[in-house]
Amino acid sequence: MKVRFFLGVFRVFMVNNKILFPAFPIESTMQKILKQILTSRVYEAAVETPLDEAPGLSAALGNRVLLKREDLQPVFSFKLRGAYNRIAHLTPRELRCGVIAASAGNHAQGVAFSARRLGARAVIVMPVTTPEIKIAAVREYGAEVVLYGDSYSEAAEHCARLVDESGMIFIHPFDDELVIAGQGTVADEIQRKNSGRLDAVFVPVGGGGLIAGMAAYLKALRPEVRVIGVEPQDSDAMARSLEAGRRVILDSVGIFADGVAVREVGALTFDLCRRYVDEIIRVDTDEICSAIKSNYQATRSIVEPAGALALAGLKKYVRKRKVSGETLIAVNSGANMNFERLRYVAERTQSGEKQEALFAVTIPEKPGALRRFCAEVLDGRNITEFNYRLSDRERAHIFVGISIREEEERQTFAAQLTASGFDNVDLTDNELAKTHVRYMVGGRSGVVSGEALYRFWFPERPGALSRFLSIMGASWNISLFHYRSQGGDFGRVLIGLEIPIGEEENFRSFLERLGYRFVEESTNPAYQLFL
Repeated sequence: MKVRFFLGVFRVFMVNNKILFPAFPIESTMQKILKQILTSRVYEAAVETPLDEAPGLSAALGNRVLLKREDLQPVFSFKLRGAYNRIAHLTPRELRCGVIAASAGNHAQGVAFSARRLGARAVIVMPVTTPEIKIAAVREYGAEVVLYGDSYSEAAEHCARLVDESGMIFIHPFDDELVIAGQGTVADEIQRKNSGRLDAVFVPVGGGGLIAGMAAYLKALRPEVRVIGVEPQDSDAMARSLEAGRRVILDSVGIFADGVAVREVGALTFDLCRRYVDEIIRVDTDEICSAIKSNYQATRSIVEPAGALALAGLKKYVRKRKVSGETLIAVNSGANMNFERLRYVAERTQSGEKQEALFAVTIPEKPGALRRFCAEVLDGRNITEFNYRLSDRERAHIFVGISIREEEERQTFAAQLTASGFDNVDLTDNELAKTHVRYMVGGRSGVVSGEALYRFWFPERPGALSRFLSIMGASWNISLFHYRSQGGDFGRVLIGLEIPIGEEENFRSFLERLGYRFVEESTNPAYQLFL
């Protein structure tokens, strides 16, 4: 029944709307994918997830907001759909060969679950940095886990070698027609559950499998619906690729929304997105954290950072475009959240909701100055953070956070500080201040010299710090160090090093040998004022 409906609709669109598929012949990849969506075998393993109304969010945003609950799948992620559809189409001989995948997250669980359901051997190659909770989940589904390398890229390279050696069938996480078709069934469910007005659908984007399948389906049946992808600002491979008109390889990817941390999107997914996706919205870490909270308030469930991407994009879209009265859907793509991350999410949520402003304020170091600052500027305001440290006998620096109701209050507060004679720097969008400095305000050392400040991303594995120190040797003295667990595959570390004059070239060589992602922060005002 579904196939006949699909073919009829496809012929109508080919006749009445010739620009919809101008480059595809009758037996095109597009036609195959659409047919595969409607004849998918995903429901042998996956479930039809609800499309839930979010009354509180709808009222707050002035639009009808619905959430597609892929966090309710058996493996708590949409990835099960594509993985199962791909494996279910293997021949009996291929199934006997077994399946293999490289993944540190939801794709791994989808492949493991599907292989067990279909009676196939499964091997999952995961980075050594993968949290134990994810490794245990994959093993619970009966898969063999091979730990290799510090990153997904290293694990994927090892996986390719194992494919050549073993003859096992590789299950790609996104760049495969059957995987794309399996993910596209999300759009089919949305259409059947909401056949009335629909203005835009927001979809998280990593390698592009989910949005490629959904966009292909929605643009074939309802071309008026806007399909909007959402990516983290620091993992925006699809956005950059679409802007460049070709696939772009990122030098590095962000680690917070690790479920979409992909350096290069797929060839097939890029082509489909180039044709059928209307736009990509980029969101930052604070906006993702705010969306996690909004989702919790709406559903009483906690999604992972990648799972909250679509809702973060929806909220930003409403805020920036000033739209109202529309019907908007966000795909909650997954809920495999490490519990240890919740503290970090809670800390960053106020910034993401634009309800907290952070400032560095300089006051004269004399009796009564602090009292005057509090009385003239802070009186009547809700203070979220207050760190004070004597700088010298002439002045002192204060790290202060205040609650705000709207973005304009930041400018108002800064103007009030200036009018009262207090020098100030707005640190609300300063990543160094929010990740490290707010926890270690303590003043500058009077004995340190030639200090350079760097933020590093360390793999969360035993021996990572020892490796760093062994490569560095005894050449440079560590003058500052801050680390705080955030429950991810990589930890954020702030390090100050004393670099003697003439050692700059040797230090650059050390950074190249180290191989860790880093950012220099020596000129950051938060560092210069407080550390």
